[in-house]
Amino acid sequence: MEKTDPLRSKPLILFVEDDPNLAFATKDNLEMAGYEVIHCLDGVEGLKAFREYAFDLCIFDIMLPNMDGFTLAKKIREFNEDVPVLFLSARSLQEDRIHGLRLGADDYIVKPFSIQELILRMEVFLRRTKASPVKEANHYTIGNFEFDFQKLTLTRNGQTQTLTFREGEVLKYFACHRNEVVRREELLKTIWGDDDYYMGRSLDVFISRLRKYLATEDQSVKIDNVHGIGFRMSW
Repeated sequence: MEKTDPLRSKPLILFVEDDPNLAFATKDNLEMAGYEVIHCLDGVEGLKAFREYAFDLCIFDIMLPNMDGFTLAKKIREFNEDVPVLFLSARSLQEDRIHGLRLGADDYIVKPFSIQELILRMEVFLRRTKASPVKEANHYTIGNFEFDFQKLTLTRNGQTQTLTFREGEVLKYFACHRNEVVRREELLKTIWGDDDYYMGRSLDVFISRLRKYLATEDQSVKIDNVHGIGFRMSW
């Protein structure tokens, strides 16, 4: 495990990658771009590092020794639901992407990738995980639920569901546009920064999970498909 000084003002990134050449080049470029990076060679080291430091973002290869990236992400999500997790993989199978998203990952980048692309995607998450301005609303009443965007919690009758950061972003966008038709491409570009096919599939996964959380407790809250356009959330 390669460590940098954890007493820092720069974003701290957990990077788990077993390819030494790719790891060296990526870590070096990220540090030149202004990030602090802790690099681990396998999932076991990665989990240990995650428990030692307060990371701002995680980047995991999927095919790792000792503990694969999917398992690592699942274990991290058991005690931290909001840190952004990005997967790197040489495998571009749709099933892998969907599986990763269902485990709570926020993005999936296929190798080979450019450092510029990786940094741009990282910046999207890091901007959104910074403290929100005082004037920005973080609490919403959605039907019988209380939604706290800052804490990423959805609460009803004392029962709390913790959301991933991406789930929280999607729900907040819908809450701010109650009863309005939200165009699919508008939602994708606002939250993901793009509206390509794979990001669209990611959006479908998050909306499916939100529907499950909401409908289980309050049938009046609905996220309806508006054919050929997008979605409408109502309650």
